[in-house]
Amino acid sequence: MTTYAVAGTSWGEEERDALRRLIDDDRFTMGDSVRRFEQAFADRLGVPHAVMLNSGSSANLVAVAALAHHPSRPLRRGDEVIVPALSWATTYSPLQQYGLTLRVIDIDLDTLNLDVAALTAALTPRTRMVVAVNVLGNPAPLDAVRRFCDAHGLWCLEDNCESLGASLGGRPCGTFGDVGTFSTFYSHQLSTMEGGMLVTGDPAIAALARTIRNHGWARDVSMDSPAASADFPEAYRFVVPGYNVRPLDLCGAVGLVQLDKLDAAIAARRRNAVRFTELLGADGRFIRQREHGESSWFGFTLIVRPGIPLERATVLDALRAAGIEFRMVTGGCFLRHEAIRHFDHDVAGPIVNANIAHDRGFFVGNHPRDLSSELASLRGVLDTL
Repeated sequence: MTTYAVAGTSWGEEERDALRRLIDDDRFTMGDSVRRFEQAFADRLGVPHAVMLNSGSSANLVAVAALAHHPSRPLRRGDEVIVPALSWATTYSPLQQYGLTLRVIDIDLDTLNLDVAALTAALTPRTRMVVAVNVLGNPAPLDAVRRFCDAHGLWCLEDNCESLGASLGGRPCGTFGDVGTFSTFYSHQLSTMEGGMLVTGDPAIAALARTIRNHGWARDVSMDSPAASADFPEAYRFVVPGYNVRPLDLCGAVGLVQLDKLDAAIAARRRNAVRFTELLGADGRFIRQREHGESSWFGFTLIVRPGIPLERATVLDALRAAGIEFRMVTGGCFLRHEAIRHFDHDVAGPIVNANIAHDRGFFVGNHPRDLSSELASLRGVLDTL
């Protein structure tokens, strides 16, 4: 029996009512609700362009694809991209699919985000982009990454799929990169069932993203073309290779409702983080994720401190017996997964901390409601070890 779940619904009757209205109107595929959600999302983050996709994974794919077709400095096969060793698989997969080479750097063990001190050593004449990942709600050193990219003429892709609602220096995460990506999956800070979002200040990236999500079709997108005309074939102009990664209008309608609830949801998550820190802060057996900026606290991470007579397996067995769910820290160290053999990659410096997180870390869930009881149960189980 589960007593403390990793994920749970954040929906109420408002979301169900929004779905019923569209169902009653026979409106399901991408339409006005998606457009209104995109505009509301862009307005909230203070960015010119937001493009909704069917998942955060697709947002990453379309972001890389748009940069590969960018008119001024496109990514090309063989270009190098600096990436942190710890993230979810779909941070990396689009890079492989577009023929890019990973330059893998270690993370900071306290924040779980990329080690900004490793960037300079990872830079080569072939480097064209840095991917900054905000892990489990916690802002990466985005200001430093942005300065590094600007100094060296690099693209910055900000993977904010786990961290909607986080901020650094008062600026929303997801807006530091040339393009930022978000997930609105079931377990995330804002849930549209399945869904994702891409944001950018670059109109070329936005136009390409809208085209790529829709088969590479330029319908309803302003694309410069010497052949542009009002002729019948112009309505069926395919300008770049694309996909069908459109969202449902149902998801856009739910997104509008969820966006109105986001401030309260993040506030509840942050109150839970205070309680988590109160209960676990003095337990020296564990390394807790240190907040950098203002985290939106996707979950609560614990790493069994190296060198002590306690094994992660012992902790996880106790949690399992108590009905407390847990997960790997994001996806663990990507270099440790079989999929890495399909990637052109090299490692820029020792990978120590990502391996520690992989071997000794886990996280438990956070929710937009009071978790005092669940966190007390967690504390109680850890006290028995």
